[in-house]
Amino acid sequence: MSDYRIETKCVQGGYTPGNGEPRQIPIIQSTTFKYATGEDMGRLFDLEASGYFYSRLQNPTCDMVAAKICEMEGGSAAMLTSSGQAASFYAVFNIASCGDHVVASSAIYGGTYNLFSVTMKKMGLDFTFVSPDCSEEELEAAFRPNTKAVFGETIANPALTVLDIEKFARAAHAHGVPLIVDNTFATPVNCRPFEWGADIVTHSTTKYMDGHGASLGGCIVDSGKFDWLAHADRFPGLCTPDDSYHGVTYAEKFGLGGAFITKATAQLMRDFGSMASPVSAYLLNLGLESLHVRMPRHCENAQAVAEFLEKHGKVAWVNYPGLPSSPYYGLAKKYMPGGTCGVVSFGIRGGREAASRFMAALKLAAIETHVADARTCCLHPASTTHRQMNDEELAAAGVPGDLVRFSCGLESKEDLIADIAQALERA
Repeated sequence: MSDYRIETKCVQGGYTPGNGEPRQIPIIQSTTFKYATGEDMGRLFDLEASGYFYSRLQNPTCDMVAAKICEMEGGSAAMLTSSGQAASFYAVFNIASCGDHVVASSAIYGGTYNLFSVTMKKMGLDFTFVSPDCSEEELEAAFRPNTKAVFGETIANPALTVLDIEKFARAAHAHGVPLIVDNTFATPVNCRPFEWGADIVTHSTTKYMDGHGASLGGCIVDSGKFDWLAHADRFPGLCTPDDSYHGVTYAEKFGLGGAFITKATAQLMRDFGSMASPVSAYLLNLGLESLHVRMPRHCENAQAVAEFLEKHGKVAWVNYPGLPSSPYYGLAKKYMPGGTCGVVSFGIRGGREAASRFMAALKLAAIETHVADARTCCLHPASTTHRQMNDEELAAAGVPGDLVRFSCGLESKEDLIADIAQALERA
């Protein structure tokens, strides 16, 4: 469906039923698949034939939904994972391992920061975190001979910094490594990073893509444009024989369009098992069908809330890329001219204590770890999702201690503003 617009891809991408087949994607709730001979199945294990033999690696329902997201992003191949965290881990670990180095934006989701700086560090990977606002010279200085990738978020959660995708892509490509972009907050409705030079895109599909707090999930999409063989020495996992699959060389056998996702499926999903369930994939697809309708409403509500907060005397500061006062307004208009996201970050005069009183007084907005949902929710990251960071790390990540993350749902913007107003009076 490459010739269709994003709205049509949201509704009909990934699955085209044949004569007499189900109109909605079928849920293939099976762990295993039957074959007539051992030789037939052997060809699957040798990666000589396409098909399914065990749902830990691939499942038809999951693949249909991954194909839809792939079409939405304009990629060549995609895979679902059990969560956004799994997607971030797989995307990096698929090309970087013990002894390697990755450059990452410091303004990323706290869970991802912890994954990189603590857990993957224990696995022997080293990360250098740079400000998304860094100069090209500062970005250049972060690279090392063993750098394997660059990672950033289109719109950072919850700092709401906007990544200059072209700047980070230029730096990554100058050093022969791919740019991985987490596009969760913008979604492909508002931004398609591949069009700006990114090579791999990840998503926490739990957020706007699902949109209803129904199912956890993640996705990795490959642009199919990064030439792994041109940098074969840097990426031996893709460019040298894999002994666990009878010596297959992924970049040679599956080409630019299929090597990355095939390796991530055949190796990482096989060994780590962070797979999406068919039912979760089905629920995700229901959310995707309305994503193009919901995102403009999320953005409309957030814009109205941000403008209200910016004028309120009890609000110390407001951060929303759609505000002309935002330092990211120009980048937002460049990369996301149709809108950014439904999340607004702000600080209340009085600091952490005032923020706690404000959230306790809210009636419509629920205090949740969740974000990007049809229902409005609110969070104080410094004491929850980012509590593993010290004050210096919080500042570097763009998450000051008084920051409140307010995720605007699909309710009436007038009702949301009224709820915020009464809660501010009690803060």
